[in-house]
Amino acid sequence: MKIDNWLEGHWALILGASSGFGAEVSKKLSEYGVNIIGVHLDRKGTMGNVEEIVSYIQSNGSEAKFFNINAADEEKRNHVLNEASTFIGDNNKKIKILLHSLAFGSLKPYLTEESGSNVTQKQMEMTIDVMANSIVYWTQGIVQRSLFSPNGRIYAMTSAGSRKIWPTYGPVSAAKSALESHIRQISVELAPQRITANSLCAGVTLTPALDKIPGNNDIIDEATRNNPSNRLTLTSDISGSIVALSHPGADWITGNVIMVDGGEELT
Repeated sequence: MKIDNWLEGHWALILGASSGFGAEVSKKLSEYGVNIIGVHLDRKGTMGNVEEIVSYIQSNGSEAKFFNINAADEEKRNHVLNEASTFIGDNNKKIKILLHSLAFGSLKPYLTEESGSNVTQKQMEMTIDVMANSIVYWTQGIVQRSLFSPNGRIYAMTSAGSRKIWPTYGPVSAAKSALESHIRQISVELAPQRITANSLCAGVTLTPALDKIPGNNDIIDEATRNNPSNRLTLTSDISGSIVALSHPGADWITGNVIMVDGGEELT
């Protein structure tokens, strides 16, 4: 059942809406009456999951506008935002929440004995463009079209990998570090417009993105042993945090890397 609250009737633009954090946040926000613009990149085999997410959103009485595109493609990005300008219209309830949860990058080492196994310049640039720089371009496009609701929120999903070393995680680690830097800059430049921007650092969470990391079982085992809350982070921990941080009482929280990990990184 839909919950009456301050979010109802607004829109959320979710980058990476078809799985993991993006899927869970899309569904949770719809319970609060938020309409969802979902950007995802899926082939036929995973479109069933997208259809399930859209159906859930609509069952809560919210609108779901999903676009199966490459979020780093300038032309496709402009198409989505131009479409959004049309269906959102001129009312005051526009995009309240922008979530960047894109997980598409290279998981290759920098230096190995076999040079052909090393990350290439093209792969490095692609990883940082998709997983970091794209937040800047989407934010620019929303601002240029005046699509943010008053007191809008921007969230970017980062990880402990921005500070820790995991084998083959170097390109993604660099992207996460850049993403956090972009969020700090955005938070300062948008502060006069009362739009906040924060990075959310989730603990180890069972998502399709984690499945792709070589040696992920070791990461899971270590997090399970060390987390003082005696469990891994859940995608619902993130969606709940986003709801809380989007409350009007959280208007003064901006430019931070906010840990959402049950104390995992403290031990």
